[in-house]
Amino acid sequence: MLIQVNDGMQKNYAYELTEPVGKNFHPEFTPELTPKEMLELGVFNGKYLNSCQNEFPIDWFKNVNLFLGESQNGNPDLNYFKVRASQPLEEWQKKGWINPQDPRGWFQWYCRYFMGRRSADDLRQIKRWKAMKRHIAQIKNNCQFGDLQCRPKQRQALLHWAYDSINM
Repeated sequence: MLIQVNDGMQKNYAYELTEPVGKNFHPEFTPELTPKEMLELGVFNGKYLNSCQNEFPIDWFKNVNLFLGESQNGNPDLNYFKVRASQPLEEWQKKGWINPQDPRGWFQWYCRYFMGRRSADDLRQIKRWKAMKRHIAQIKNNCQFGDLQCRPKQRQALLHWAYDSINM
């Protein structure tokens, strides 16, 4: 199936879905949360996919508190841990972490990967995802299990990368 994209950040882009939704992931890529679960929990200050919702299943957005204001940064109160835990997109662009096929970054890549797209950027993104595991060790070494007040910024960042930091 071919997906055509024309939204606020990407025009005249198309990609093909070659795998079933949520299946046939790279063996080293084992996210703990689906994009829908991430959105429902509260990620990216309620701002992330506001202008490209029609690219993804409508049920991903049913129980989501999206930021509807003017600020480019959204509202951290819409995050699960009520803290800002990501750098602005401009910073990601400056560091070269953004591939033009996914101008919103890792989460957009993950949403498209989850839907069944496979691309030349997959291994790089999976490597970046795996690098976030160091935060899990820091939480486990410094927090009592279930103490969600311990290291909320790291926990929120892990949610942004599909790790279930609520059940640690």
